Amino acid sequence: VTGRSAMLLQTRFEGSASAETRPTVRPKDEVTLKQLSAFGEYVAEILPKYVQQVQVTCFNELEILIHPDGVIPVLTFLKDHTNAQFKSLADLTAVDVPSRQYRFEIVYNLLSLRYNSRIRVKTYTDELTPIDSVVPVHQASNWYEREVWDMYGVFFANHPDLRRILTDYGFEGHPFRKDFPLSGYVEVRYDDEVKRVVAEPVELAQEFRKFDLNSPWETFPAYRDAPETLKIEPGEKKEDVK
Repeated sequence: VTGRSAMLLQTRFEGSASAETRPTVRPKDEVTLKQLSAFGEYVAEILPKYVQQVQVTCFNELEILIHPDGVIPVLTFLKDHTNAQFKSLADLTAVDVPSRQYRFEIVYNLLSLRYNSRIRVKTYTDELTPIDSVVPVHQASNWYEREVWDMYGVFFANHPDLRRILTDYGFEGHPFRKDFPLSGYVEVRYDDEVKRVVAEPVELAQEFRKFDLNSPWETFPAYRDAPETLKIEPGEKKEDVK
């Protein structure tokens, strides 16, 4: 790159950076919005027993909210139907909202390579009610479901190997639940005497989550109380010694 080219590139970059003053937002596309809405209504008409709500969020993200019993039928339909072909399970995760009756929201993010389109399927459950495993439909959900079980405690029925995947053996609790303490229940360390890693109850060296709620601006000298002015009393004058 010559000096002139480098200068032009720098000028162009600075101009584009200064012109961009708002965050990047996906533009609204009316055509795509109508297509997604029509496809959502199409799925709801075919599977009225399981589909409870269809909505398009963020202009062009289609979400299908289903009953827990419809996980296998709905995902099978979306995978095998000619007009869908969502054959790739991009992600499977969960959301914990303890204030709800069914505190866990299970989210399936699907991708159709044939139509270059994405769809999001959501269902719900609680701590005790299991969800059908979708491993027979999408093999990629094997480790995803193990992760949700490990982090949230959502049980997946008929899973081929449902066990923890991120935490250690014998770990108690599920770290991504909102009621799980931030410090955990146990801490691990290597013990030189027994020559292995041991787990012990958490011992906090200082008070946990102690926050100073004062505004940081109040700590500046201009906002503090003025210090008392020291009064200097005059001392006794000494006579000049000749």
